[in-house]
Amino acid sequence: MSEIKPIVVAVDGSDSASSAVIWAARAASARSLPLRIVTVVHVPAFYYSEPYLAQSFHDEMKATARDRLANAGVLARKVVDDNDGSVQISTEQIEGKVAPTLVELSSRADRLVVGSRGLGEVKGLLAGSVSTSVAAHSLAPVVIVRGRTLDGAPPVEGPVVVGIDGSESCRAAVEVAFEEAAARRATLVAVNVWSDVSVQPSLGAVPEDPHWARIQTGEEIVLAERLAGYQERYPDVVVERVVARDRPVRVLSEYAESAQLLVVGSRGRGGFRGLLLGSTSNALIQTADCPVLVARSETGEE
Repeated sequence: MSEIKPIVVAVDGSDSASSAVIWAARAASARSLPLRIVTVVHVPAFYYSEPYLAQSFHDEMKATARDRLANAGVLARKVVDDNDGSVQISTEQIEGKVAPTLVELSSRADRLVVGSRGLGEVKGLLAGSVSTSVAAHSLAPVVIVRGRTLDGAPPVEGPVVVGIDGSESCRAAVEVAFEEAAARRATLVAVNVWSDVSVQPSLGAVPEDPHWARIQTGEEIVLAERLAGYQERYPDVVVERVVARDRPVRVLSEYAESAQLLVVGSRGRGGFRGLLLGSTSNALIQTADCPVLVARSETGEE
């Protein structure tokens, strides 16, 4: 029997983290998974130049962390009870550097959930350094809870939207998107945007040109191949297929305005080898108007 991995959500006392707890509790309830709420206590190295100061700061941080966990646990339990779910909820305080600690935890998580910005982030940044780093390095799918909310709660209406191309991480994104749509009883909108395909000017660069039509047909085939087999595995999921000639970020951002979740691969087919987070996924975790789930291929090949 395979190990049942929990949904892990990180909290730091920020409003963004509270939204992440709500999302994670709903997801755990919908999929009957355990929920693990964690907070990371990190004492900066310079404090240790004064041992007494470091110990005092450490004790204060631990006390604050206990309060954060207690508040997050109460919030999660309320969400689970409101959703008529029976979910095992645990809380844990961990010492270490925040982003590396969360990445290490991701190896034992079904999903790793974070807010878009924490308490210590610079005002004006759309996504914080921790959420961006975790999205790039996590071994589990990462959910960055951001965008529109109602009284601090992420949206529960609308479809699950998945961005599709020919990359390996896209395969992981499709798998996760079907899981999420099935658990939420939501429509799945599968979007393939192909303006990133290089077309030589000599081939014609207008929609009326037959070369554009051939590219469109080819991208429809890519979409069909990526979805093949999943609709048999998830027969109750209604799938809408979209093939568009535009910039991927623009189209997916528009769909995010009415979606409850946007799913993307960590890197697309046009990404540079060696980069852990592609330009499209990075842009969407910065600007999308709904929570964004970033999925990585199991092989690590991007």
